Amino acid sequence: MAQDSVGLPSDFQFWMRKLSVWDQASTLETQQDTCLHLPQFQEFLRQLYEALKEMDSNAIIERFPTIGQLLAKTCWNPFILAYDESQKILIWCLCCLIKKDPQNSGESKINSWTQGLLSHILSTFRSDIKEVDLFTQVLGYAPTDYYPGLLKNMVLSLVSELRENHLNGFNTQRRMAPERVRSLSRVCVPLVTLPDFEPLVEALLTYHGHEPQEVLWPEFCDAVNEAFLLKKISLPTSAILCLWLRHLPSLENTMLRLFEKLMSSERNFLKRIECFMKDSLLPAAACHPAIFRVVDEMFRYALLETDGALEVLATLQVFTRCFVEALEKENKQRCQENQWRKESFQQTALKQVDIQLKFAFKTYFPYASPSLVMVLLQHPKDIPQGLWHQALKHISEMLKEVVEDQTHGSCGGPFESWFLFVHFGGWADMAAEQLLTSEAEAEAPEALLWLLAFSCGPGAGRQRRAQTMVRGQAYGARPHDQSLRGWKGPCSGFGFH
Repeated sequence: MAQDSVGLPSDFQFWMRKLSVWDQASTLETQQDTCLHLPQFQEFLRQLYEALKEMDSNAIIERFPTIGQLLAKTCWNPFILAYDESQKILIWCLCCLIKKDPQNSGESKINSWTQGLLSHILSTFRSDIKEVDLFTQVLGYAPTDYYPGLLKNMVLSLVSELRENHLNGFNTQRRMAPERVRSLSRVCVPLVTLPDFEPLVEALLTYHGHEPQEVLWPEFCDAVNEAFLLKKISLPTSAILCLWLRHLPSLENTMLRLFEKLMSSERNFLKRIECFMKDSLLPAAACHPAIFRVVDEMFRYALLETDGALEVLATLQVFTRCFVEALEKENKQRCQENQWRKESFQQTALKQVDIQLKFAFKTYFPYASPSLVMVLLQHPKDIPQGLWHQALKHISEMLKEVVEDQTHGSCGGPFESWFLFVHFGGWADMAAEQLLTSEAEAEAPEALLWLLAFSCGPGAGRQRRAQTMVRGQAYGARPHDQSLRGWKGPCSGFGFH
């Protein structure tokens, strides 16, 4: 590589003179000369890049003081940019000029100038340039036919290279270098909302190398997430999941935007909240435990900060319901795939194929009793009406054992148990409904009263909770007394039934 770069200074001057001649490529002679020398010029750019990537930006300017002129002339030459290979090499050369941490206004100015050239290369070509019009006429294409095809080929070429890197991660000869991936993500920051670049954005988000640190530029992740939130880009759930796993601030910002949307609306019925939730892709992405834990923690802090605001409680319960539906759907698909694999391998030596859930529910609720989680996961309306009292009593007993038995302090105390319970608000609503009817069995009211007293005041303590239950029992003696309406669950006003 060092040997190849020895003759670069003299070659540099030669190509500077050539580019000056090509700068006004309006004659047949200049067009023919450009096409004749283009392979040699591409090779020069490759050698230049190999030299530049080993140098910092200050050393580059010192060795090649007119490199900015050369690259600028190249960027604005339509005959050179007509080849996607030329575009890629030129992109890598320009990325070498970018200072990661500019120390002064001069370095910042160079960064801005370089990014402008990069945006020009990757954006749709201007169709009002005289040379471009002449070029497309010679080829027999109209600009409206030529430019989209050129841009599409360039994007597909980069996507193919990124995916090849993923599939052939151990093939060092074909791998895209991490610094090239990082540079490419930075170049794409101002371009993420262009429809033609969606395949490239998706390929970058789903890129998986073997680097110990994140290779994507943080500003790229911010730009993609902002475009997603504003509906300026359409990406599959898998790509958004990769984005949130790679860049925690994007996930946090998505949650904050969801809270803002809910709080700013005058009235939020459950159907509207459910639309907001599913539209955010959060329930589907939360099937990955890491995403679920972050979202769940943000709900926890939101409840603490708002003192259990009804909007937050309702949103948490809608999220949980949508999450469970998404998880069941994903696990069902997984089991079907495993069953297909099992049937496919029946005639081979493989006698057993593991058919299990991708993640156990314990993974999502690590501090809760697995048996309690499994009971709460059942939707109340899916249980026969004759078993409602039995199920509610069972839930009440398990929660009471965890909350009031000091031997279970490792489960996180009353708040953790309450936080788990309010995920599934349908049970509290059902307990309130049963107390408001005259059909409650003799032994049921005590368990239901404890459940509601705990739901309304998880930190009240055993004695205060008992006093609350006594008052509730007095209301319960008059089942049609309107004052018992206060026992309804925290989301009853939102119609969570």
